[in-house]
Amino acid sequence: MLFDAHNHLQDDRLKPNLEAVMAAARGQGIGRMVVNGSCEADWPDVLALARRFPQVLPSFGYHPWYVKECTAQWQARLLDCLAQVPSAIGEIGLDSWIKDCDVARQEEVFIWQLRLAAERDLPASIHCLRAWGRLLEILRAEPRPRRGFLLHSYGGARELIPPLAKLGAYFSMPGFFAHERKARQRETFRHVPPDRLLIETDAPDQPLPDARNRFPLLDAGGQPVNHPANLRAVYEFAAELLGRPPEDLAAQVESNFLRLFTLP
Repeated sequence: MLFDAHNHLQDDRLKPNLEAVMAAARGQGIGRMVVNGSCEADWPDVLALARRFPQVLPSFGYHPWYVKECTAQWQARLLDCLAQVPSAIGEIGLDSWIKDCDVARQEEVFIWQLRLAAERDLPASIHCLRAWGRLLEILRAEPRPRRGFLLHSYGGARELIPPLAKLGAYFSMPGFFAHERKARQRETFRHVPPDRLLIETDAPDQPLPDARNRFPLLDAGGQPVNHPANLRAVYEFAAELLGRPPEDLAAQVESNFLRLFTLP
């Protein structure tokens, strides 16, 4: 089976084709996919998907892009979602790339969620852009889930892999890194320890290059989006990059995924 460590199946761009999308995913042998909520507004959709599709492992968190939208009840609502079904925490993190980012608020929301993941030993899916130094400081200073945490679409420096792995990091590679302009990221993933490697689509975002895209899909407005069933093509790209037989890589990724994401 194949395992998608990070996507956003609840995204409005996938909803019109949801049944066909999931049928295609099953046809590609996708056993589990971690579906990440980004804010209070989409957590109910993630919960509904988890109850509807056995392949969905729900994850609830406040993405750093949306922390300015937190209501006074956001923490209680997050705890309520976690109480409904076995769940992970995410997508959470830090992002200084976005315009007018509120760094202090991002850190406050991130640290509260990281502490919650550590307290309950739940896997956490972490987003980071242009904040790797600060993220490393926080991870060193704060409690972390004993099982580890995911750095989704890892785009940090190669030199950060050993200290992050020592703290419990797993690193997931998207198909977007197959684009020619992502040579640095491809080289970085050659240095990820095999027992810390995961694969993701980040669907409906981060599409593969057209030549690798087996499941072209348009949203309601006619714009191309990344289909979750492209996961097998991402595995094939990763196997090529790392020089590993596809079956060997799939077995390794399955072991890594189950170690991090098997929930009590």
